[in-house]
Amino acid sequence: MLCPHAKKCSGCQLQNMDYEEQLHFKQAKLVTLLGRFTFLDEIIGMKHPFHYRNKVQAAFGFRRGRVISGVYQSATGSIVPVDSCLLENENADNIVVSIRKLCESLNVHAYDNRTGRGFLRHVLIRTAKNGDTMVVLVTTKGDFKCRSLFVKKLLQLHPEITTVVRNINDTDKGLMLGEHSEIYHGDGYITDEVCGLQFRISPKSFFQVNREQTEVLYKKALAFARMSGNERVLDAYCGTGTIGMIMAKHAKEVVGVESNRDAVRDAVANAQANGIRNIRFIAADAGAFMDRAVADGEPFDVVITDPPRAGCSAKFLKSLIALAPERIVYVSCNPETLARDLHTLRRGGYKIKKIQPVDMFPFTAHVETVVLLSKL
Repeated sequence: MLCPHAKKCSGCQLQNMDYEEQLHFKQAKLVTLLGRFTFLDEIIGMKHPFHYRNKVQAAFGFRRGRVISGVYQSATGSIVPVDSCLLENENADNIVVSIRKLCESLNVHAYDNRTGRGFLRHVLIRTAKNGDTMVVLVTTKGDFKCRSLFVKKLLQLHPEITTVVRNINDTDKGLMLGEHSEIYHGDGYITDEVCGLQFRISPKSFFQVNREQTEVLYKKALAFARMSGNERVLDAYCGTGTIGMIMAKHAKEVVGVESNRDAVRDAVANAQANGIRNIRFIAADAGAFMDRAVADGEPFDVVITDPPRAGCSAKFLKSLIALAPERIVYVSCNPETLARDLHTLRRGGYKIKKIQPVDMFPFTAHVETVVLLSKL
């Protein structure tokens, strides 16, 4: 085992394999699940598969009179103390350790799941390519009495931090972000770069955690879309607009649809910052939007869909088939739900033309896949 926490943490399911073995394992799994649809290209791995996570979440708790920080163990829900992770950005890990020490010195109480008492629940850190760093302190309700001193000392220890946000989570869900946030330092967001474009990222915005492989993934999605410059493109589940904006300079028009309004606000700002004028974003359910497009006779040549792990809903797929784009580029983070959805789309009149796996999450069982489907 490379990591001393591997047996307790359970976050890295493939720690017992060297990296080449992991790639072979994932390829074989995908062939089993997806091989009936078409030939699979060889999985694209990383040259240096360590410290790739630009998003780090550390749970805080209280044990034997001391503040601890680390990860939730999947089997028990208890916190496994971790100071350094082989997958996470190293500086983000250092910031977590500093925050834990500040809690001790300034008497900031960590939240105790057993008693429901305490203040600091967890910390979210996001880092950008240029080094900009966001720290989100997720707390329960109440005054943060030493807030000014806490933030001042944290910035002295880590001047690379460009923004500090407090988010209030008063539910029983451990690593969730609440609805209310307060900006303590900076703008409340950071800006990261993918494929030469700048993207504003707020605490609740979705953004891929592996920047290097994200570029590989999105460039493959662009190649699969086979754009001539005349296409109208729908980017469903568009998040902060990343894929749609990359597609925009190769398309006539792109429409991004996303139900998360925070992400839509970031997407609009991202398009403006990058000077992209042939893209617009709509805060709506993607399936409902497609239904309206069909009713209004509004055609789309290409649909890009990048759903969460649950895959596309039956309603979404029905709407997508009714919309009948010439090509669908499906970006999946879960091969099981992908197989289910491809079966539905094949019955709906689509042929699966290409499947390209990309290893976004080395040392874990997760794998990302890009699929090209064409209308029969």
